[in-house]
Amino acid sequence: MATSHINPQGRKIILGLSGGVDSAVAALLLKQQGADVQALHMSNWEDDDGYCTAAADLQDARRVCEQIDIPLHHVNFAKQYRDRVFKYFLDEYRAGRTPNPDVLCNREIKFGAFRDYAKRLGGELLATGHYARTGVSAGQVQLMKGADKSKDQSYFLHAVSACALAETIFPLGDLLKADVRRIARDHGLAIHDKKDSTGICFIGERPFREFLATYLPADPGPIRTPEGKEVGRHQGLMYYTLGQRQGLGVGGRQDSGDAPWYVADKILEDNALVVVQGEHPMLYSSSMATSNATWIGKPPEKLSRTGALSCSVKIRYRQPDQACLVRQEGSDLLEVSFAVEQRAVAPGQFAVFYDGDRCLGGAVIDRVFARHEMVRAAI
Repeated sequence: MATSHINPQGRKIILGLSGGVDSAVAALLLKQQGADVQALHMSNWEDDDGYCTAAADLQDARRVCEQIDIPLHHVNFAKQYRDRVFKYFLDEYRAGRTPNPDVLCNREIKFGAFRDYAKRLGGELLATGHYARTGVSAGQVQLMKGADKSKDQSYFLHAVSACALAETIFPLGDLLKADVRRIARDHGLAIHDKKDSTGICFIGERPFREFLATYLPADPGPIRTPEGKEVGRHQGLMYYTLGQRQGLGVGGRQDSGDAPWYVADKILEDNALVVVQGEHPMLYSSSMATSNATWIGKPPEKLSRTGALSCSVKIRYRQPDQACLVRQEGSDLLEVSFAVEQRAVAPGQFAVFYDGDRCLGGAVIDRVFARHEMVRAAI
């Protein structure tokens, strides 16, 4: 599978340039292949509080464009980001779930608002520095994992429409991260050793709870064991995620032994956080229900024909593929059974489905089920 199903030579391509090394090398490679490349730098967050690197990133983008000799456009999508991504982020945390805003950012901003703006600039095609690949089979565009499995970003791209993918080039799809750094260094790009950005863009390097508390005030409640014993107080259910170990404030109890404590459940109606010790069965799920399924093009043929599909799934980024059976329960509702029980499956996160290296699509995790369901019922 090649990096892309599109030959870029002679095409006008609008490339999303972040100011980092990946998008810079993507721009360089496209220009070397004879494309008419123009860069578009997006500003998606406006709060200047010392944590945001937007101003520095714009300056880096300008330096890259000067070195490569390509035009740079700049657009502010902060309003679209707040309306389409950040509002969803807060609503999900308010509901006690754990969202992944990067998936929505790709669908709504990078391949939504950005794509519309690129067309107004006269762009025929889009390009980004994502580690992913595309191809065509039987006339249908396919999204494939990037060659660098440690950097593959197909998980975050699974909700992008097939129409948008059909007009997109991923120049880094066949490269390893080390290759990208080497190309940047060999061509004298000033950002060749710039640190990769990590985490959610609008949070930056600040403590996550500190940021969230600015928008969702503390709402303290009890921390309980599955048996109903109160062992502490939490600051608000939105500040915790399933499987979390750090920051619970319940360690060192004389009656609890040495085993670490983990978040196992959230009881919204009681504003209670449920914790367990060690590798407790409540941390593991044998199946889950998902909603809002989206597919790259048409749903998998076997799922449409038989109502069931054997494939693999990731329930979080960087997780190795897990064998599963997907059953259709409605137009966009799925029941997913794991071949091996999974630890800390978090509602609000995305389940992304694969057939080998091909990304089929994904869905939002709604509920998880396991052998311990009777335990929760008794809490």
